[in-house]
Amino acid sequence: MIARTQRLADWHFLRHLGRDLDHVLAICNFAMNKTFAPPRPPLLSDDAPPSRKRFSEILKDLGERDQDRVYVDDILKAFGDRAFGALMLFFAAPNMIPLPPGSSAILGLPLLFITAQLMMGRSVLWMPGVIARRSLTQVAFRNIVSRLLPWLYKVERILKPRLPQLVGDISGRAIGAASFVLAVVLFLPIPLGNMLPGLAVSLFALGLVERDGVAVIFGWITAFASVAALALVSAALLAAATAFVDYFRSYF
Repeated sequence: MIARTQRLADWHFLRHLGRDLDHVLAICNFAMNKTFAPPRPPLLSDDAPPSRKRFSEILKDLGERDQDRVYVDDILKAFGDRAFGALMLFFAAPNMIPLPPGSSAILGLPLLFITAQLMMGRSVLWMPGVIARRSLTQVAFRNIVSRLLPWLYKVERILKPRLPQLVGDISGRAIGAASFVLAVVLFLPIPLGNMLPGLAVSLFALGLVERDGVAVIFGWITAFASVAALALVSAALLAAATAFVDYFRSYF
């Protein structure tokens, strides 16, 4: 009888202890949720930073300035951390169309200077005074912008920030190295050899300006195609030169 009474007492004790533990756990859980709950995301407000301007918007703003001339230094300051891509596009895009002899060399020299700095990992593009002081009249600059804007509007509908790992610091150096090699090709007087390299550098530039990794991917594809085409053309020219020399040797 005493043993049975003792077991009943123990059972009531454990039952009350269990209820007490449940209360303690509930209180701890409530306290932890109140203390360590993840913060709510901030709502949009007027203090939110504005989105980055697109390439076309910056060009349009430059063309609408009330000044007599537009200097290369003005373009550098307007594009800020995107000056590499902006000037790469400025000097590479004209190579995609047939140009008078010697034009590719004129456009390729500044491109060599820009891409070399990108390859070295510089965060800010530096231009010597002789280039930074180069300028166009505001009227001439507006004419260029008016021709570029319709094309840029179409391209910018496709471009958007994506695949950020392809436009980071390390990727930027790789793009700079590839663009430097392509700029060397542009600098060489190769007939019709400037179109594919110009397109590749332009795609790289658009990817850098708009932070679009997809444009960079197409830039790499076009760059490899440019190198392959250059190799084929070089092999053909070498074979033609060898055959030409052998032809004349046969007469002597």
